[in-house]
Amino acid sequence: MLYDQFIDSGHTFAVRVRRIQRSSPHLDIEKLEGEIGRGILNKKRGIRVRLSSPDKTFFGALTEKSFVFGLKLAEVVPKPFHKRRGKNRPFFHPSTLPPKLARCMVNLARPNVDCVVLDPFCGSGSILIEAGLIGCRVLGSDVKDLMVKGSLLNMRFFGVEALGISIAEAGKLPFRRADRIVTDPPYGKSTTTLGYTVREVASRFLSEGSDTLPKGGYISMASPRNLGIGEIGEDEGFKVIEKHLVYVHRSLTREIVIFKKE
Repeated sequence: MLYDQFIDSGHTFAVRVRRIQRSSPHLDIEKLEGEIGRGILNKKRGIRVRLSSPDKTFFGALTEKSFVFGLKLAEVVPKPFHKRRGKNRPFFHPSTLPPKLARCMVNLARPNVDCVVLDPFCGSGSILIEAGLIGCRVLGSDVKDLMVKGSLLNMRFFGVEALGISIAEAGKLPFRRADRIVTDPPYGKSTTTLGYTVREVASRFLSEGSDTLPKGGYISMASPRNLGIGEIGEDEGFKVIEKHLVYVHRSLTREIVIFKKE
């Protein structure tokens, strides 16, 4: 790593390393941080370590198969996300997506400010709220009028206004165009699929989504790990860009897949 590009003479720095899901338990994290810190000190003159409020923080994430390391540019403060949790909203539903996960899914779709983000399974509005709060324009729909009303209530509670929101099937979208699609289709016991299987719901939506997105547009989509959503998307002509697994509980691990329309 070329540390000279990220820290100037006279600056202080710290190194932080975090394990992801208890990976590499045999490694001593504090020792690893110290070794990396010494390496940075040897590469740049006039800098020093400062563990409290340093000018620059280098951060590493240690997984089972890799080590990702770089300069920390910003920190996500958890308190605002806690305030937007389901129990703190005027409308609650058991299938509500956690705010942090919703924001992550929005970010994975690579939106710009003023980008139009569509959620065709908007539920209680988690994804629309997070997209709206970072400056995106949002569209939403859901097959149940109760969820559409609840989504609107939650969005307005957090100061987010939609370009449009309607009662509609995801296989028959009323919107002609969106720059990005971010969604978490129904698959739990407390959700409605109108008699379709979970696989059929996903396939119908992806077929319709292909007509809604422009070339180069992205879809960030969650599904149960065992559904094979990546293969379904490829059958509909999308390219799989990346996949991520999110453990929820013993009987559910979400797979988040990012598609690109080419």
